Amino acid sequence: MGAILQTPALAEAARRMNALGAAGEAFVFLIDFECQQPLVLSVAESLEAGLWLCFPGFQNVSTPPLLPPLPQAWYFEKTSPSLSAYAKGFALVQAHLRRGDSYLVNYAARTAINTNLPPETLFWQAQAKYKVLLQQRFVCFSPETFVQINGGQIRSFPMKGTIRADLPDAAERILSDAKEQAEHHTIVDLIRNDLSQVAKDVHVARFRYLDRLQTSNQDLLQVSSEVVGTLPPDYATHIGSILCKLLPAGSISGAPKRKTVEIIQAAEQQERGYYTGIAGYFDGQNLDTAVMIRFVSQEAGGGYFYSGGGITVNSRLEDEYQELIDKVYVPIVRKPASGATTTAR
Repeated sequence: MGAILQTPALAEAARRMNALGAAGEAFVFLIDFECQQPLVLSVAESLEAGLWLCFPGFQNVSTPPLLPPLPQAWYFEKTSPSLSAYAKGFALVQAHLRRGDSYLVNYAARTAINTNLPPETLFWQAQAKYKVLLQQRFVCFSPETFVQINGGQIRSFPMKGTIRADLPDAAERILSDAKEQAEHHTIVDLIRNDLSQVAKDVHVARFRYLDRLQTSNQDLLQVSSEVVGTLPPDYATHIGSILCKLLPAGSISGAPKRKTVEIIQAAEQQERGYYTGIAGYFDGQNLDTAVMIRFVSQEAGGGYFYSGGGITVNSRLEDEYQELIDKVYVPIVRKPASGATTTAR
């Protein structure tokens, strides 16, 4: 199949997607990072399962006439992992990078959160390109496309490089930073190689362009590129196999993928689950998918926000730790009454 994390559950999900694609039937799906809990559902089944998607041009749940209102004094407080706790995994990642086991590792951690915003309110009020909610499990408001298929063309938009938009000369700083340049080059090469497994004439259509993301705390600038290839005419009949060959997404794993996934699992010491997995919709011919980042989970111990960033041999511990904290936000323009708080454990 070609997937790095091959599991019986993923193989079965690919077979179902292939069958639905061959029949020209629409479906929605979730695939977790470890490929242990994939869901492939018809639109009607997705609603029965409590899975809501809101994508550009598609949503499987009707927008209510009046959106669930924000509480007048809403809050979103975060208790970040301590620098020393983050540093343990960072040191392990750096050791592998220095040995040449990997060139780029996406290292993530979870931040405890306290908020009076229910997941359904977050889903409707958040402003994001892709929004996903799985009842009693998580809500996600992602800016990142995994792959899109339209008219036989497959496109990927790897995102690597984030900076606060309010910093002086923010755009120039992020685009000229040598570490960020190297990290982005690595991911674009990885995505180009990934797409070459399933498509021909793969090329970089746009390189290192900027998107602005609005949040309740501060705006961020995010660096992306666009990689394009041409699929065979019968791609719909093996749409599941195509997707599974590309997993996990390069931007949230690293390069080379197989060894880097092992490093991630050793450094993070816990499963990611649906965080950094993919969500998508296939209409019978065309496909749109999202990388599930900007992710709030509901767990036995409370709510957690998962975030991370790409680590290279030139990464600085304090910078990467701050980037992890900066990415913990809700994309709601109206600011909380008392402001979000950040503390370290």
